[in-house]
Amino acid sequence: MNRITLVGGGLAGSLAAVYLAKRGYEVNIYERRPDMRNVEIPAGRSINLALSTRGIDALKRVGLDQVVLDQAIPMAGRMMHDEKGNLAYQPYGKDGQAINSVSRAHLNIQLLKLADEHENVNQFFNMRCQEVDIENSICKFLNEETGEMVEVDSDYILGSDGAYSPVRLKMMKNDRFDYSQSYTKSGYKELNITPTSDGDFAMDPDSLHIWPRGNFMMIALPNPDKSFTCTLFMPYDGDVGFDQINSDQEILDFMNTYFADAVPLMPELLNDFKQNPVGSLVTVRCYPWHMKKATLIGDACHAIVPFYGQGMNCAFEDCVELDNCLEEFGDWDNAMNEYQKRRKPNADAIADLALQNFIEMRDLVGDKDFLHYKKIEHQLCELHPDLFKSQYEMVTFSKVPYSEAMTKGAQNTQRVYDLIASNYEDKITDRSFVADWFA
Repeated sequence: MNRITLVGGGLAGSLAAVYLAKRGYEVNIYERRPDMRNVEIPAGRSINLALSTRGIDALKRVGLDQVVLDQAIPMAGRMMHDEKGNLAYQPYGKDGQAINSVSRAHLNIQLLKLADEHENVNQFFNMRCQEVDIENSICKFLNEETGEMVEVDSDYILGSDGAYSPVRLKMMKNDRFDYSQSYTKSGYKELNITPTSDGDFAMDPDSLHIWPRGNFMMIALPNPDKSFTCTLFMPYDGDVGFDQINSDQEILDFMNTYFADAVPLMPELLNDFKQNPVGSLVTVRCYPWHMKKATLIGDACHAIVPFYGQGMNCAFEDCVELDNCLEEFGDWDNAMNEYQKRRKPNADAIADLALQNFIEMRDLVGDKDFLHYKKIEHQLCELHPDLFKSQYEMVTFSKVPYSEAMTKGAQNTQRVYDLIASNYEDKITDRSFVADWFA
């Protein structure tokens, strides 16, 4: 096992290539898009990413964590904006815990550069995968610059080619391959908040900003250039939906009705709204991830919606687990079989959690009872970090398996609600009481 064909040179693919190269494999990356180091991402397609503990650990293992964090902006909590412009803040975790707003393009470029430093990694761009033979490890790619069809023979195929993976499509044509995809009824559109006239942030840069509006919402993440990347999540149809908002006046009426405090900060609002595309939100589940001479990683086997900020972190954790299994087993078949068994339950868990968090972000974060719950939860995390951990803390600020974080987190959430309903809030400073309550 010497030569690996890696289909897809995005975030997970380029990181996986580095891990494999460090093990001495020859890795040939075939990426459908142009080299990101030489082109600009089309407007409306540069959604920021939230880098947290799992992703940082994966980058640290290849020495890239600090380079990325140096260009990241820590966000220590959520800042909620109601329809009157009033603000309410929720810290994400204990003091010092923050998620990091990072540019997808910057991170991908750093990974591509790192891959280039390994002489046994070769990168080919504008190469669209046309055919996949998972029995003989052969792929055919169309060079979209020259029109040439290229056949690539290797020892193994790694599919990191996204939610609409051609490698997975080939696996789906085999017996006993489980697959499902489901779309939310909401899409997303990217907007932009510019820096102030004196070049500063227009809002607090230490927070992820949320405008919760029931069945739709807008979020904003800070950028190093002092702008904010905003993403509007909204149904396609209905009384308030993308399909109903088209003219300049309809756009302005909608934004001024629901996001009045943000509109003055968006001088390019009309252009952004009309020109930037509406993207879809899909959840993909499948199994097995390993079949014959091919294995899937990242979105190719578990695309999730972005509402827990864990899509990239989960994909990076795939790379770590794949590397761990190669270290433990050596033999590719056994290693890949163990990799999929370890990761599948956790991928399913974070997919469920991401869908649940959409409801929390759009419906609950402005609710008074929910805000009170979050206050008590945060106090428990601060007062008794060894006895109580919230679900968010386990998912975002630890490497506890997602499946365990989902189960234990749900139990802890219910116990906090039970504590509030029982009027025991004054007892949360009592260590022995807390130990018994959350035992």
